[in-house]
Amino acid sequence: MATILVADDEEGIRTFVAEALEMAGHDVETAPDGHAAAERMEKTSFDLLITDLKMPGLDGLQLLKRVRSEQPEVEVVVLTAHGSVDTAVEAMKAGAFDYLQKPVGSLAELRLVAERALERRSLLNLKHQAERTSAVRPLTWNAATMKPVVDALQKVAATTPTVLLQGESGTGKEVAARAIHGWSPRAEGPFVAVNCAALSDALLESELFGHEKGAFTGAHARRRGRLELAAGGTFFLDEVAELKRDLQAKLLRVLQERTFERLGGAQTLRADVRWVAASNRDLRAMVADGSFREDLYHRLAVFPITLPPLRDRREDIPPLAALLLSEVAADLGCPGARLSSRAADQLVSSPWPGNVRALRNALERAVILSGGGDITPDHLWFDAVPRPAAADDQETERPGVDLYRVLEGRSLADLEQVAIEATLASVDGNRKQAAQRLGIGLRTLYDKLKRYGM
Repeated sequence: MATILVADDEEGIRTFVAEALEMAGHDVETAPDGHAAAERMEKTSFDLLITDLKMPGLDGLQLLKRVRSEQPEVEVVVLTAHGSVDTAVEAMKAGAFDYLQKPVGSLAELRLVAERALERRSLLNLKHQAERTSAVRPLTWNAATMKPVVDALQKVAATTPTVLLQGESGTGKEVAARAIHGWSPRAEGPFVAVNCAALSDALLESELFGHEKGAFTGAHARRRGRLELAAGGTFFLDEVAELKRDLQAKLLRVLQERTFERLGGAQTLRADVRWVAASNRDLRAMVADGSFREDLYHRLAVFPITLPPLRDRREDIPPLAALLLSEVAADLGCPGARLSSRAADQLVSSPWPGNVRALRNALERAVILSGGGDITPDHLWFDAVPRPAAADDQETERPGVDLYRVLEGRSLADLEQVAIEATLASVDGNRKQAAQRLGIGLRTLYDKLKRYGM
C-alpha cells in the first residue's frame, strides 16, 4: 500500500481518481488546489502526487517544481485537459513521471500509470538502500572484548530507546550506528548522519531542522532538514559533545516531544526517527563542569555502549587491515597491493592512538609509498607529521620508520601529495581544517587538490 495525494480543483475528477486508487488498496488523500496540496505535503509524507495542471493560485506545474525542489523522492503524475499536451511535455521535462489526459476514461490506465510510478519509487529506494549498504563497512571483530559490545548492539537494535555510543576517536562509532540501523525494524528506512563538529552553529541548526524561505540571508527557498529526511529511519548525531548550549536545549525539546519546527517556520513537524548519538569525550565529566546539560545527557544515554580502542582488541587488527587494504587499494587503483607478514606483525604491535581511522591512514600511505605492490615495514609511516631531531642531533624516538628514508628519491610533489592526503584523512575530509593544519589557505588547498587530481 502506498500513500497518494490527489490535487484537482474539479471535485468530480478528484473523487473519481481517489476512489479508483483506494479500490486498488492505496491510502489516498485529496486537495482542492495547489496551495492546499503544498500545505498537506508539508505535514505528511506521500509516495505519489497526482495533480491537475490547471488550478487557480498555485497551478500544477508550479506545484511540481516545488515538490521536485523540496521532496525529490516523491513521484508526480500530472493530469492535463485534451489539447494541452505541450504543457504536459513541459511538466515531464520538469520532472513529472508521466501524464494522463482528462477526462480519464479508463480505470485500468489510471491504476497502471500509478503503479508504474510507485514501482519506480520502490526501485530507486532499493537502489539507494543497496548503495548505502555497499558503502557501509561491516563490523569486523574477533576479540573477546568486542563480544559483549556486539551482543549489546544486536539486542538494542530490536528496540526503540536512544543509544549513546562512546569511545575514542576512530573506534568505529558510525559503523556501530549503521549496524544498529541495519539490525533494526527501520532498516528499510534512511540512515541520516550529522557531524556536530563539522558545521558552524548556524549551519548545524539549519541542517538539523531545515529552514523556510527568507529565514536568514541566503535562504532563497524552503529546505528540509536532516530530521525530515530521516523520517522512518535512524538519525545519527555524531560528536554530540560539540553542541553549544542553545542547540543542546533545542535538541532536548525534540527528544522529549518528538516534534520540531524549521528555522523561520511555525509549522510543527514530527520527528519520526530512531536516535543514535556518539561522542569521543566524557559527557559525564562535561555535565560535572557545566558544559553539557545533565537532562540532555540522560535523554541520550538511555542505552550507553562503549567501544573499546584498537589496542585492547589486537586480534581484530589483521582482519581489519585486510578489509581496509582492499578498500584503499580499490580507491587508489592499486588492486595488487599486498601486506607482507612482517608489515602485518608491525601493524599488530603498534599503539594505534588513532584507532581504526589511523590504521586506514597508515595503509593508504603504505599503498602510495609501495607503488601499489608488496607493503613492507619500510612503507609503514605512522606519524602524520614527522618529528624533528632533538637539539643534540640524536634521533628522536618515533614509531614506524624514518620518513626521510622512505621518501628518498621521491619528488617534493610526492611528499606534498602524501602530506595532503594524510592530513585530509586525519580530519575526516574537512578541507578547512586540513588547510589550517597544513598552514595554507583554503583556496591554495583546492588548487593543489585539483593539480594532483585528488
